[in-house]
Amino acid sequence: MEINEYLVKLFQTIKDMEELNLFADTAKLSKTEFRLIREVLLEREKGRGIISSELARRLGITRSAVSQIVTKLEKQGTVQRVASPTDRKIAYICLSDRAMAIFEGQCAHANEIIGGVVEELGEEKMKALIAAYDEFLEVFARVRRRRLEEGATDRKEES
Repeated sequence: MEINEYLVKLFQTIKDMEELNLFADTAKLSKTEFRLIREVLLEREKGRGIISSELARRLGITRSAVSQIVTKLEKQGTVQRVASPTDRKIAYICLSDRAMAIFEGQCAHANEIIGGVVEELGEEKMKALIAAYDEFLEVFARVRRRRLEEGATDRKEES
């Protein structure tokens, strides 16, 4: 396979992975809403709150997009903004019991799908796929870092 063919296949694989929908036909939350609730839940488990700007950073979306999602979820009774006791400019995003029920339902559905995939594919192939992906990420980062360092060295030599 030519290098360009690898690149095309890699882009297609990334696109296909992004389009995987574990919640098809049963979702009450979009992928982004699900991820937002997951982030709020992770912080709650640590005994902390989370604000919109941090959610935006973690989700890779704008603060405005987070605000729109939170407003929508507030109207549904899924989340609420709670003012900080120490700084009135800060509002933490908190989950309702309804949010937990929806989140857990979607998790259960996703686990059923992945369980079916593992059952058909086999546990060894699934582990090998994940290991190969992890190895690819490590090698990619290493090669990219090396290329960046070489580029920096080349620019210094040109100066």
